[in-house]
Amino acid sequence: MKTYPASPADGDTVGEIHAESWKAAYARFYSGQFFEEAVHDRRTKWARKLAEEQDTNTALLATLDGRPLAFSYFGPSPEHPGSAEIFGFYGHPDGWGSGIASALMTATLDRIRADGFGHVHLWTLRDTPQSRRFYTKSGFTESGTVRTHDYGDGNPLPQVEYELRFPA
Repeated sequence: MKTYPASPADGDTVGEIHAESWKAAYARFYSGQFFEEAVHDRRTKWARKLAEEQDTNTALLATLDGRPLAFSYFGPSPEHPGSAEIFGFYGHPDGWGSGIASALMTATLDRIRADGFGHVHLWTLRDTPQSRRFYTKSGFTESGTVRTHDYGDGNPLPQVEYELRFPA
């Protein structure tokens, strides 16, 4: 497995991973029409997003046998000054169970720490036990903070915050 920084040229690849991950993990949370539009948005937004935010945020891609199958997206936290936030961490279903997500999380945390952050947090849907187990296995703990987030369909979903502090 190999990880590398994604560039705007990787936008279609990141979009494919994001869309396929969403299709596999989140379809049950949304109505059909909204979900189709949300998947399309995730498939098509990344080249622009990576170009616009390349000076502030970082995307890492992870490959398995040369095929990119997972990505992370992180940067300075707007909610916790001085901390980093993982804004997105997604794996293509073809890579689930392969260990690629663990390798990517290790690379992501190494990069966040190298960037000088001593704390990182993220949000995940409360009702996604697979992702919650993964973050716990990766060393994160629940912060105790829960919020709702509306992804655009008028149906706010509960999210749980996870955090990790690096040893000094």
